[in-house]
Amino acid sequence: MGTVEFNSQFKLLEHKLLPTAYRLTNNYEDARDLVQETAMRAFSNRRKFEMGTNFQAWVITIMRNTFINFYRKKKNRNTRCEPTGSFVFETSLVPAENEGDSNIMMKELKDMLNQLSDTYKVPFEMFFEGYKYEEISDKLEVPVGTVKSRIFFARQKLKGLVLARYPQNLVA
Repeated sequence: MGTVEFNSQFKLLEHKLLPTAYRLTNNYEDARDLVQETAMRAFSNRRKFEMGTNFQAWVITIMRNTFINFYRKKKNRNTRCEPTGSFVFETSLVPAENEGDSNIMMKELKDMLNQLSDTYKVPFEMFFEGYKYEEISDKLEVPVGTVKSRIFFARQKLKGLVLARYPQNLVA
């Protein structure tokens, strides 16, 4: 069936489809959506229509099957579990933590790290970001043992800087 022939037959049938869709959905907006979805599906499958058969029955079958598919999807979506409590009230009872101290400490640690020379700082930062020793070695073009020792000495120097700034907090 060609596009022109399909359009002409569908236009003749269109006034009968809305009441049929309304009987299925019991909602005017849903019925209009169902007619539109039926038109799309019938148009995309127009090559499957066998000439000489009942076009109205074919389109109404598509409509009924489309409605059943949407109904099943909707029914399955509505069976999920919903939380019993209100999220707003449950979270409002938990006090917000003050992260100011940790933010200040991280800034101070970054300042201390910037005091180190690039020889120690760069491998340490790369290791902290998750690079492996071999990756750092390849990137900096130095042996793996050198990378390990530089990271070790960077830790020692940072530990010394922390102890100098905070002598009351002994770092083990």
